[in-house]
Amino acid sequence: MTHVLVTGGAGYIGSHACKALAARGFIPVCFDNLSTGWAQAVKYGPFVQGDLLDRAALDAAFAEYQPVAVMHFAAFSLVGEAMSNPGKYWRNNVLGSLNLVEAAVDAGCKQFVFSSTCATYGEQDGVLLTEDSAQLPINAYGSTKRAVEEILRDFRASDELRTVIFRYFNVAGSDPAGEIGEHHRPETHLIPVMLEAIDGQRPELVIYGTDYDTPDGTCVRDYVHVVDLVEAHILGLEWLLEGKESRVFNLGTGCGFTVNEVITHARAATGQKVPHRFGPRRGGDAASLVSGSHRALSELGWDPTRSSLKVMISDAWTWHKTGGYSG
Repeated sequence: MTHVLVTGGAGYIGSHACKALAARGFIPVCFDNLSTGWAQAVKYGPFVQGDLLDRAALDAAFAEYQPVAVMHFAAFSLVGEAMSNPGKYWRNNVLGSLNLVEAAVDAGCKQFVFSSTCATYGEQDGVLLTEDSAQLPINAYGSTKRAVEEILRDFRASDELRTVIFRYFNVAGSDPAGEIGEHHRPETHLIPVMLEAIDGQRPELVIYGTDYDTPDGTCVRDYVHVVDLVEAHILGLEWLLEGKESRVFNLGTGCGFTVNEVITHARAATGQKVPHRFGPRRGGDAASLVSGSHRALSELGWDPTRSSLKVMISDAWTWHKTGGYSG
């Protein structure tokens, strides 16, 4: 019985990771405080309701399940909130992660897969971002993720912790079988917000900023399907279990789309118009974030087969029509 501790396992990406782990013969142990996750998303292994700031709860989970590795997804991640309330992000994302790393090391669990973000690169417009690009975050979300990367680096040196860090771009789509999906309250991600506007659950999609230096003035993002994303995490886990060196990988397709282009694809995927209006820029938003790395493909053998906008929007639409989680 090979357990993997999955923090944030009741959330969007973490729940998909739990499903993928179970399919590969691991037993995912979901550790989540349910502040943003959903108990209904915990379907594939044991559930521990606990907070990363509670060291005793972490120690108890490691003692009970003796995981061979950690997959760390739990974090606050709203850019707007990070700009207005940075203390909340530093407290939860950094202090909570430090608690987790220390608990893992003390328990002898020294394989660690970390969910980082392309937000650590900040605003480097016109640059295809690689793992060697400068990390210049422009909001507390990106800053705290970079800080956790530095914590992991220091523990690699002091305690022989071995890590795979994934800096990924915009995650979209849902489980093709419709068992789990993206369900945030409030919802802020572009594709589910678009679907809510199509379905009449909100009056319209607001496009923030039309004067960026991009092909049509709206922000450009690189989208990756959540199923492809968690497949990379499984490959990263296997990389560590095979005894390979610590590594950082970008996860993106290398194809950037403007907000207007995503709307066009949504109209084609759903057969319906997207009610929308234009608003001012939001603080903390970069004009363009696109991966320029092939490291995950060449070293991990990662193949993002579902990461076309058509498939991502179609899978998200299928999940949206189920009504999501209740509560």
